Amino acid sequence: MMSPIDPFLPRTRIAYFSMEVALRPEMHTYSGGLGVLAGDTARSCADLELPVVFVTLASREGYLRQEIDAEGRQVDHADPWEPADWATPLDAMVAVRIEGRPVWVRPWLRVLTCPIGREIPILLLDTRLEHNDAADRAITDRLYGGDDVYRLKQEIVLGIGGERLLHALGFEIETYHLNEGHAALLAAALLRRHPRPPGRPANGGLRYDDDRVRERCVFTTHTPVEAGHDRFDYADVARLLGDFIEIDQLKLLAGADRLNMTRLALYLSGYVNGVARRHAETARQMFPGYAIRAVTNGVHVPTWTHPALARLFQTVAPDWGHDPEALAVADQLPDEALWAAHQEAKAGLLAEVERLTGVAMRPDLPLLTFARRMTGYKRPDLLFADVERLRAISRGQPFQVVMAGKAHPRDDGGKALIHALSGHMRRLADEIPMAFLPNYDMALAKLLVAGADVWLNTPLPPYEASGTSGMKAALNGVLNLSVLDGWWIEGCIEGVTGWAIGRDRDGGDHAGALYDKLEGTVLPLYHGDLGRWIWMMKESISKIAARFNSQRMMRRYAAEAYLR
Repeated sequence: MMSPIDPFLPRTRIAYFSMEVALRPEMHTYSGGLGVLAGDTARSCADLELPVVFVTLASREGYLRQEIDAEGRQVDHADPWEPADWATPLDAMVAVRIEGRPVWVRPWLRVLTCPIGREIPILLLDTRLEHNDAADRAITDRLYGGDDVYRLKQEIVLGIGGERLLHALGFEIETYHLNEGHAALLAAALLRRHPRPPGRPANGGLRYDDDRVRERCVFTTHTPVEAGHDRFDYADVARLLGDFIEIDQLKLLAGADRLNMTRLALYLSGYVNGVARRHAETARQMFPGYAIRAVTNGVHVPTWTHPALARLFQTVAPDWGHDPEALAVADQLPDEALWAAHQEAKAGLLAEVERLTGVAMRPDLPLLTFARRMTGYKRPDLLFADVERLRAISRGQPFQVVMAGKAHPRDDGGKALIHALSGHMRRLADEIPMAFLPNYDMALAKLLVAGADVWLNTPLPPYEASGTSGMKAALNGVLNLSVLDGWWIEGCIEGVTGWAIGRDRDGGDHAGALYDKLEGTVLPLYHGDLGRWIWMMKESISKIAARFNSQRMMRRYAAEAYLR
């Protein structure tokens, strides 16, 4: 009997491993930007018919369903979903040994089909099986849940279990793409199959042929924040992995003090890249001695385009969905039609704001939106650094604010930011319409990136790796107002595609620069010269959507990383 995986076996030669992949809002297999990028990558692989299989975790309990209580504090809930509703179980299992016990891993298959019928397989790894010890069944349940030991178990299942499962299913993989360091143990699994040939001296004490592994591994690092790189105590590694690979060998590859998953992936990958030009510079400073290239992220344009904009794009570039570069002609869109489409998208967002929060907002006032993961370096509170000045600006040039974002369950600082933002909004409610929307996910993101007028982004440089939400906004004609970091250094043409907050590498007063730009440039333009505003919307679409898309990104990976 034919297995549903069989049609993919003859042609698939590349495996993309990611702890999270955002496929649809109902499948809670993602937490934020990393997973959304992986989902857009999968969609473009299907569009371009690239021979890729994706491997991730089932995450049955999701990441986090966010509630905002009456005091404005985040309340964390599990966010369960049922894999059987969206994926097909495969009749295959493999075991990895964790703490001396066999832990069985079964895959679910989700087939992603693009509009022209091309398909990509996505495997979701699941340990909730009766064959497993009760304690092991929950390993793949909660995305980024638990302590370091729980995380290490997940990364063993993803990297070692995922690689074994591909082999067991019959895939003949030539290239493995590690999306962040979570899957770095996959490279260690490949390494242990290649002992250094007799007669060849050990490389600095390494008894394996690491060059054979580098030929097959591609690594994309995403975070310039030290806390974002997973590190594990070698005592835990030895206890969980046993004799899978010698600890003295791991220390040569991944650091003497703790197992650094990023360093392990760096050492064993022949192609390494950051996710924007500036991020690659920062990564080279963090990890000197490694050749770290830059492939700037992109977004899947059809997924993130509002239906009203999509209908409009069809009139000037019929092939825009498959070939987003065709949107270079979007500067020819009729002003009235573009503004009408934007107002339709804005009305949808404002209706959702009122439904979720009870706050009624006006369609004729500019809407500033901030929607990111809530954590310190993203600085979501920068807009409120000088509340009296914010009040003064709003009295002369009224505006509205919508914010959204989740804090990691263990990020007390991020949760404190959400509470502080809620307090600011309550105190300013009579003067500036404001709302914080709970449970930021793919569905809400689609409304936000299409319905905003200004997309606000205020990271502390150089900690923004890329920042794809601004790209999604731009392709809908939303204008970016952002600190110069991540992708925006490449995408910003001042007064054309949006505006910069401060200067590049200035390290100055970003709050003051934000207020100056709002008061002196952004709000006067919206209130006083709508024609110029619409012109900028068209420039944003034509210059950003045509370039910062996942089709371009995946063509670069295919040509530069996969076909080395």
